Order: sequence, then structure tokens, then C-alpha cells
Amino acid sequence: MRRYLLKRLGAIIITLWMLATIVFMLVNVLPGDVGRRVLGPTAKLEDVRAYNAKLGTDKPLIEQYFRSIKNLFTFDFGDSFQSGGPVMDLILPSLGRSAKLALLAFIITIPISIAAGIFAARRQDKLADRVVVNAGLASSSVPEFVTASVLLAVFAVNWKVGKVYANVPSGTSLFGQLEYLLLPAMAMVISYFGYIARMTRAGVITALHADYTRTATLKGLDSGQVMRKHVLRNALAPTITVISVQIGYLFGGIIGVEKVFNYAGLGTLMLNAVGKKDIPVLQTTVLIVGMIYMVSTLLADLLIAFLNPRVRLDGGS
Repeated sequence: MRRYLLKRLGAIIITLWMLATIVFMLVNVLPGDVGRRVLGPTAKLEDVRAYNAKLGTDKPLIEQYFRSIKNLFTFDFGDSFQSGGPVMDLILPSLGRSAKLALLAFIITIPISIAAGIFAARRQDKLADRVVVNAGLASSSVPEFVTASVLLAVFAVNWKVGKVYANVPSGTSLFGQLEYLLLPAMAMVISYFGYIARMTRAGVITALHADYTRTATLKGLDSGQVMRKHVLRNALAPTITVISVQIGYLFGGIIGVEKVFNYAGLGTLMLNAVGKKDIPVLQTTVLIVGMIYMVSTLLADLLIAFLNPRVRLDGGS
């Protein structure tokens, strides 16, 4: 286990370095001058140059790159080019709002998707199975922002159900917040339902036809005991992997949903950082999303090993 965790930690560090490098290269390929973007088109040229010198964006790119990487890996995220304040003071509130929205989406998605997958697997090749599979394919093929736009137009605008703007006023109760967050959360539920449901279905079908399931049935166990003790423990391993991957995709795909509902989360902050060429904010938000993705996959691997002792997490896995 120690060797496995050290190997994964090394992979995480390398991946974060690659993410930071890619973001730095992409941002610096974009046209535009940081000082001009911040000070505006009417600012004097000498003021723009002085501001760029203050930020260090007038230095050679290779020097900017090494300074940026050093700051990130020493957890010195610096100040925002746009606001001038510490990067983390901008990111932490936005991350909290996005995490709240993502958590609500997953609380709804996971039980519904797993239940639908089990339901379809136990009725393989019947009408109910086809309905679940086709509904999953249809829902997962539509981008999140399209689903969000339809829900916004139909429910919030036409039927006056839910809120057009998802930002929750301060002091709103927990149940009061649901009125603001339910529609954007449902947009993500619809998009991610199909992946999890279809993976659950495939795992359960495989487990239902396995030798250990037939043996348990021949021993006289009822169907409920067979499902709980034998089928689900083996069938849910690929589902857990898909769920962990979807966590990373969720924080990436949340950008479109937040934009549609004007929600001030991490995705909106990331999008604004791209438009304003705010490199410190953009690099830090991308790294946070990458860390969320990698930590979720690591936890999924450990959970799979717990559910199925035959899985060994050694240094060669």
C-alpha cells in the first residue's frame, strides 16, 4: 500500500506540473497585453509598461514560466493580475459555491443512476432495459450548457419554477438554497445520469452471470442476499471508477452551467480569468480541478480494493 500511494503521489506531482505548463503556454499564446487589459484602452503607454514591469509580464517567457512553476509548487499562488488581491481570496469562495452545486448534483445523480442501472440489468433486453439505456445515451450526448438553457427557459422563465439566477442571497436557509440551486444541479444530473447508469448496468449483468452468483443461488440464498452480498460488491467496482472520473468532469463541465445561470462559482472565475489573461488565477483554478480529479480517482481505487479484496494495490498496478 505504501509503494502504491508513493507511486500515485509522484504521478500527481508530474500531472500537476504538466497542467501548469499547458495552461501557461496557452494563456501566453492568446493575443493581448496584460497591462492594457487591466488598465483599459485609454491608459497611457508608459503606465501600461510600468504596470507590466510591476507584474513581471515584461520579462522573457522562460523566466516567467520558471517563476510561475516555482510559486505554484511552493503554494505561493501570488496576486491576481486583475484585482491585485491574493489569488486564494478569489478562489476559495468560488470553490465553495461550485462544491455546493456539485455536491447537490451528485447526491441526486448517484442513487438514481445506480438504481436505474440495477433495474435495467435485472430486465436485460426487455423494454424497461432499452428505455433506461436509450435515455442514458440521449441525456449524456447533450452538452451541459444546452440542458441548462432548456431547463432555464422552460422552468424558470415559462413556468416560474426555480430561479433564473442561481446566486444564493446571504442568510438563506438550507432548504431555501435548493430553490436557487436545483435547476443548475438538474442540468448536470441529466448530463451525467447516462454514464453511471450504463456502467452500473454492465457491471451488474456481468456479476449476475458469474459463477459465484450461481453458486450463491444454489446454496439457497434469496435474491436480495445474492444482490447485496455477491453481485453489488463486485458489480459496483467499475461504477465507482466512473463516478470518480465524473467528479473531475463535473468541475470542468460546470463552467457552462454556471454561465447560463449566472452563478459565481469556480467555472465562472476560470472563464473570466481567460478573458482577462489573469494567469495566476487561471493556473490555480486549473490545478485545483486537476487535484480534485486525481484525489477522487485515488479514493475510488482504495474503495474498490475495500469492496473487492481480490484487487491488490501494489507498486505495479
